[in-house]
Amino acid sequence: MLAKEPFSALERRAVMGLASLYCLRMLGLFMVLPLFAVYAQELAGATPASIGLALGAYGLTQAALQVPLGWLSDQIGRKPVIVGGLSLLAIGSMVAAAADTLTGLAVGRLLQGSGAIASATMALAADYTRVEQRTKASAIIGASIGVSFALALVLGPVLAAWGGLPRVFEVTAVMGGLGLMVVLFWLPATPQLSDGGNAHIADRERLGEALWGRGLGILYGSIFCLHLLLMAAFTAIPSVMTQQVGLAAEQHAWMYLATLCGAIPGVAILVRRRREVDDPRPLLALTVVLTVLGLIVALGAVSLTLLGVGLVLFFAGFTALETILPALVSMFAPLSLRGTAMGIFSSAQFLGVFTGGVLGGSALQLGGTLGLVAVLLGLTAIWLLGLWRFGRATVAAV
Repeated sequence: MLAKEPFSALERRAVMGLASLYCLRMLGLFMVLPLFAVYAQELAGATPASIGLALGAYGLTQAALQVPLGWLSDQIGRKPVIVGGLSLLAIGSMVAAAADTLTGLAVGRLLQGSGAIASATMALAADYTRVEQRTKASAIIGASIGVSFALALVLGPVLAAWGGLPRVFEVTAVMGGLGLMVVLFWLPATPQLSDGGNAHIADRERLGEALWGRGLGILYGSIFCLHLLLMAAFTAIPSVMTQQVGLAAEQHAWMYLATLCGAIPGVAILVRRRREVDDPRPLLALTVVLTVLGLIVALGAVSLTLLGVGLVLFFAGFTALETILPALVSMFAPLSLRGTAMGIFSSAQFLGVFTGGVLGGSALQLGGTLGLVAVLLGLTAIWLLGLWRFGRATVAAV
């Protein structure tokens, strides 16, 4: 449940700063989603599979480095890790902007992903806030990710119309620099914690607690599946909009804007409902079904109406889950392992990004849209089974 009392002045400043930081960082990373599959076709070596691999490449380094950097933030502090990560994001963005081959673009994406600061950022949010305010803080930051996702789908096509993918990557580098300003000049001094910084990932018992304690495992699995769906979706949706529906590329931004606005009431209902129930599994399962159903409708759309309905359902389910899942992790993770737990959570998220790009591109190349739908249906069945069978610890913890 969300605390009724307001944030303190320090909490308010910290949460707003971190939400802005998340929004700036994720805005740049999300802006390529509605563009990549279309613009990357012009580069040497482009196939559906190689485009999917390059699209998801940043997820590979993100997944590999989230746990080490989350652990490092437990040891040396959150801010040094965040500053280093934002610097790498800016460097990788400039490399991608200068690339003229798909391989060079993939290298830039890998460098972007090496700035793996999601775990340290979410752990810092929990460090700044009292226990009773933590869910509210996570919800606000989660909502900022949803806002950045919505803005990115609109701004990306607009920027690309001015300068193609290089312009989008250049703006991403600028946003990384703005994020550095937020960390250095806006965020308050990091508070001293009673047992923060004492966690050691080398401790096998504590690692097991961070991996599986209090139902955390199913939450990690859920964020993996959610971002796999997202990346797989955007290996195909831009082409569906252009080829199946006949929507010109310069009109894609308006379609995204309209459907994202249409999804807002559904997101609000789902997030509010989560706060009213003791057992989150039925609501999570319903949201998963809505997300996948919307994606399948959008992939098979042959009219503007069907495409709109599918995207509204997909965006409502995706954004609601993007808000709910990190809030649950922040509630269940022990204080001294929060950076580590958020690292595992973020690693699962970005491993899903990489897997979704590779799997989505490969499925499209081998089986077309029907092959992609079959893969997504199989994933959904496994996801729902996992939620129901292995979510009992989550229920006990809520």
